[in-house]
Amino acid sequence: MIIETLQAVMIKNSIITAFVFVAVVMWVSYWLSDKLTRGHVHGSAIAIALGLLIAYVGGAFTGGSKGIADIPVLTGVGILGGAMFRDFAIVATAFGADLDSIYKAGWVGAMSVILGVVISFIVGVVVAVLFGYKDAVSISTIGAGAATYIVGPVTGTALGAQSDVIALSVAAGLVKSVLVMIGTPFVAKSVGLDNPLSAMIYGGLMGTTSGVAGGLAATDPKLVPYGAMTATFYTGVGCLLAPSLLFMVVRFFTG
Repeated sequence: MIIETLQAVMIKNSIITAFVFVAVVMWVSYWLSDKLTRGHVHGSAIAIALGLLIAYVGGAFTGGSKGIADIPVLTGVGILGGAMFRDFAIVATAFGADLDSIYKAGWVGAMSVILGVVISFIVGVVVAVLFGYKDAVSISTIGAGAATYIVGPVTGTALGAQSDVIALSVAAGLVKSVLVMIGTPFVAKSVGLDNPLSAMIYGGLMGTTSGVAGGLAATDPKLVPYGAMTATFYTGVGCLLAPSLLFMVVRFFTG
């Protein structure tokens, strides 16, 4: 009776339950970081890996499509990890940025965004061609997905790509996001990722807002607003360039 009542309360207050669940995961992650790695692997990176593992186990256990959120008690996790809270967090971090540091980025920050979009697009195009895609629409959609999992479906929808190709573009963007999240703390020292300017350039080159924000949070939380800001611009630039100029370049070479 007590368990059933507690379960009903947790389901009714799903958002609060989700916050508690995430807090427990974070606590465990930082404990593992301290005890097992002595701080060499940041708690945030472990939390990301645990989150992916929990999502997989939840999906396999329930047979659903929303991971751990398919469990009734944890439906709030789906809302907490949805687009609304994600965008709110991105906008909120921007208010922590120092305008003077942003001005110092100047043309370097702007060029990093453009270079980041173009380089990621080219990598995605090469992968698409290697996997046998020959039409400009499919190649461009997958190339855009290599930029971010937002630019991919936006480009695919604009160009009229097939649903399976759009799904591949989303998958490519998600893989990139996860790699950036987990890999950033490991490469931060070697690439000089320790100040607002380098964080803005890094965000512009990598582009995946969630990946950059998560990776910088694991490196130095003070750098998150700067990286997230240019990464957000990256998404906008990608949505403009991929289905227009970059698509025309691909169509020119594919005939």
